[in-house]
Amino acid sequence: MTTVLDVNTVLETAVKAIDGKKANNIVALDMRNVSLMADYFVIADAASNRQVQAIVTEVKDKVQAAGGEVKLIEGFQSADWVLVDLGDVIVHVFSTEQRDFYNLERLWHDAPYVDLTTLLIAD
Repeated sequence: MTTVLDVNTVLETAVKAIDGKKANNIVALDMRNVSLMADYFVIADAASNRQVQAIVTEVKDKVQAAGGEVKLIEGFQSADWVLVDLGDVIVHVFSTEQRDFYNLERLWHDAPYVDLTTLLIAD
């Protein structure tokens, strides 16, 4: 049975999973007033395709362990840009080069950044 997690729990679980696998430049955009697609976009990148896949696998595992649902994972094989649909939270994990190319933060510049300082592990 799948428990419906509130959106903040899904966001926190995803961000902590991404951070736990040492992703680069983790940001979350509050999409609630700029898009009907999702409440939040989480964006991160990694230096290698293998690390991108490890990050995505960790997100999937942690969200499911918390009782959440992973609706779709797109792009896992190529691992240049993997989209993880968690319902109201969409996770984008890029290779560093692809993130620079697509620059979602610029595309969605109207979306405010979410303060993740309490969720990210201090190095």
